Amino acid sequence: MLFTCLYSSEWFCYFPAADDEEPNSSNDASSINNKMQLPKLIHYKWWLRVSCYILFLLSGQSAATLLGGLYYDKGGNSKWMATFVQSAGFPILLPLLFFFTSSINSNTATNPISSSFANKPEGPKLSTLTFLYIGFGALLTGDNLMYSYGLLYLPVSTYSLLCATQLAFNALFSFFLNSQKFSPFVFNSLILLTASASLLAVNADSENPAGIPRRKYVIGFFCTLGASATYSLYLSLVQLSFEKVINKETFSTVLNMQIYPSFVATCGCVVGLFASGEWESLENEMKEYKEGKVSYLMTLIWTAITWQVSSVGLLGLIFEVSSLFSNVISTLALPLVPILAVIFFHDKMNGVKVMAMLLAIWGFLSYIYQHYLDDAKSKTSLTSENEVAGAQLETG
Repeated sequence: MLFTCLYSSEWFCYFPAADDEEPNSSNDASSINNKMQLPKLIHYKWWLRVSCYILFLLSGQSAATLLGGLYYDKGGNSKWMATFVQSAGFPILLPLLFFFTSSINSNTATNPISSSFANKPEGPKLSTLTFLYIGFGALLTGDNLMYSYGLLYLPVSTYSLLCATQLAFNALFSFFLNSQKFSPFVFNSLILLTASASLLAVNADSENPAGIPRRKYVIGFFCTLGASATYSLYLSLVQLSFEKVINKETFSTVLNMQIYPSFVATCGCVVGLFASGEWESLENEMKEYKEGKVSYLMTLIWTAITWQVSSVGLLGLIFEVSSLFSNVISTLALPLVPILAVIFFHDKMNGVKVMAMLLAIWGFLSYIYQHYLDDAKSKTSLTSENEVAGAQLETG
């Protein structure tokens, strides 16, 4: 039996009906040609989705990083509040979740093609999803808190250099958990992006924490290193969950993976905020904020929103491509922050920052070129299969 398949975040297979296995009219060739148009449309939509997710991740992460720096620069000093805003913005995604869930149900009921695509293996049990979301939420809470401690106890240069190691950790986890294949272009991309982040770290204008005991410095070092490894493990586990557990290929799946773990992480941060006693100093912190109370609240609100935008882009890239690719794009955002800091904070742009930016762009293009080669190979294979199918129909 002849069939045609295309991978573009989903497998779409077209099987002829039983009574069409022996073609007896010219309409069969026309039917094959019509079916060949749908994979092309899906292919272009896939690139559009990936481009949107890249935009979300780069813009969201860059803005959130700048706002986080503004919070500390203007008088904020709560570790748990800085951790809280990284996950507390999830309610803004609820309208999107409702819209896409309703849209999918409507299309499935009215469109027979969508209905046939929707007939996929049933999703996991509620208990499995609950365990998954709670586990990811707890992982995010610990990861964000470790990053906060690292930033508190380490110089910015050391902190940034250690954060850059998450790309190497992710490559390791992707190899073992996600069967990630490495080509020369992917290796080149990893090396260039790590070098770019390292240049920024060495160039960072920070002072050594002379007033911090060596014990706390060691704690900050291992917390940051542990956070980088934990975050990389989280990305690989999310990809594994999409592929092996959830078995659904919709945007609402991406939103669910962001909303429910964020809810768990937010609850964990609230518990930590009260257990640590930091909640008692928040009112005084808001009063002493250099830009005023309104600016204090707006900084926290927009930090929470931009982190959610960034997270949706991150999970979307994991869903559509891989956890390693999402981490590559995330690392690409590092050189964007100094550029934005020059515009908004009037920082100086020197030769090291320019070199770091060029290395990051080179690494990004190297990775994209590998995907272009894979895409061209896939299209060539698909075209050959379609030509064979058409030739068999004509000779039949």
